[in-house]
Amino acid sequence: MLQLRFINRQSLLVLDNLCTKKGVHFTIPRNGSQMPITTTSSSTKKLLFRQLFEKDSSTYTYLLADVSHPQKPALLIDPVDKTVDRDLSLIKELGLKLIYAMNTHVHADHVTGTGLIKSKVSGVKSIISKASGSKADLLIEPGDKVSFGDLFLEVRATPGHTLGCVTYVTGDGPDQPQPRMAFTGDTLLIRGCGRTDFQGGSSQQLYNSVHSQIFTLPKDTFIYPAHDYRGFTVSTVGEEMLYNPRLTKDEETFEGIMKNLNLSYPKMMDVAVPANMVCGLQDPISKA
Repeated sequence: MLQLRFINRQSLLVLDNLCTKKGVHFTIPRNGSQMPITTTSSSTKKLLFRQLFEKDSSTYTYLLADVSHPQKPALLIDPVDKTVDRDLSLIKELGLKLIYAMNTHVHADHVTGTGLIKSKVSGVKSIISKASGSKADLLIEPGDKVSFGDLFLEVRATPGHTLGCVTYVTGDGPDQPQPRMAFTGDTLLIRGCGRTDFQGGSSQQLYNSVHSQIFTLPKDTFIYPAHDYRGFTVSTVGEEMLYNPRLTKDEETFEGIMKNLNLSYPKMMDVAVPANMVCGLQDPISKA
């Protein structure tokens, strides 16, 4: 919300014309030559956003919806099987219509909720990158747009943690939410990044992905990762460019850091990866 100083009526009419073209609206009072005015961006009012958390895997699930659209279409990013009922209950309470359940990559630390969601909600389509090699209703590629109502997410390829990692970024334009939001999966974490020692990972690829596809976004772009283990919820591109202890280093130093992490084998990997390669349904229920 933007507060403006007192302004005379003639100047206000000119300002109204300019702001309308930019998607910003306010009401001109009928009486009085000078008046305080308050503006709100129509695009900000369109987006409903919720950040949800699954504690066992420290996974964030994101709910986005265009609430100005008659059908209130919604999508979930990185849903977890254990919290599907919670997520669907919230969607019902808010009067939204879920149309997409999408993943940033094939997760190794939890089973995705997309398959379970599809079995509970008619018409929902699953989404994952074509490069992941996984199964889904829609296999997206770099440059694709995922639309929900009048809003959309732009797909950016950000491999390195896995071969098929993508980052979803809210649209750029006067009718899209500002500042922009980047859902980075495990590629870029808050003051960190995903490991690169399995699932086709590459520290060189991850470094280049972050610097070419994420750090080139406006500095006020919000960063929403798939995980956090220290209680952080959100960062910005500008913050990570300054304070990320790994990705502020040069590429050679970064590769050395990643090579010497000596992380343990993910405890859910042998269950999660096979399940997530088929949209989270390991054993489809057969009808008698």
